[in-house]
Amino acid sequence: MDFSYQLYSARNEASLDATLKTLKSLGYAQVEGWGGQFADPAALAQSLKAAGLTMPTAHMGYSQLTDTDAALKIADTVGIETVYCPAPPSEDYRNGTGNWQEFAEGLGKIAAAFKKAGKGFGYHNHHWEFSKDASGKTPMELILAASPDTQWEMDLAWVIKANEDPLVWLDRFGSRITAVHVKDIAPAGEKADEDGWADVGTGTLDWKHYIAEVKAKTQAKYFVLEHDKPSDAIRFARTSMATLKGYGV
Repeated sequence: MDFSYQLYSARNEASLDATLKTLKSLGYAQVEGWGGQFADPAALAQSLKAAGLTMPTAHMGYSQLTDTDAALKIADTVGIETVYCPAPPSEDYRNGTGNWQEFAEGLGKIAAAFKKAGKGFGYHNHHWEFSKDASGKTPMELILAASPDTQWEMDLAWVIKANEDPLVWLDRFGSRITAVHVKDIAPAGEKADEDGWADVGTGTLDWKHYIAEVKAKTQAKYFVLEHDKPSDAIRFARTSMATLKGYGV
């Protein structure tokens, strides 16, 4: 199977072109873009072609997505098949004062427009989406209930950070999950300089098991490696790919 790399992990690298070529040499076939990279979509498409990579998925922020025609034009230019909104639009949602139902309905409208244009659209979670409201519903449930067209890119490690069992959510919403972020959590007290994240295979998550479960229970086409704050983005890419190759998945 092909693994992808979330380029946000390499946001501090000096050269995107050099990074793309290195990722290709490490065995990556795909990358996932993020909103800050789309100022010149044509140049980005050329860089991907030169490196021999594709960008089937990308993250775009909610404010960027509200100009849906422009977002779709970027997707067409770069060759992106599915776009995921990576987070709620403001701190209000993170501290419990945002209107998740309204946000969910907004995502649904974007999803409908993307579907009409032949593209996929979904949402990528952190841990904020798993706190229950007065009715007992979580924001993640509200988002998926608002529109059948809204897909889910499950960031499995963030589900665990929310003290939830990802396997339960895989069972419930596997038909909506079209991509998964593959990231690892360091043992307690370790990797403080990297916000407690770890290279895949060096942390606490059994990714060989999780990948098998995702493949069995979901519609996921994309497995995207990500580290939110690596001290060395290329080390993360190299170590993680070596781990996954060792699994034989």
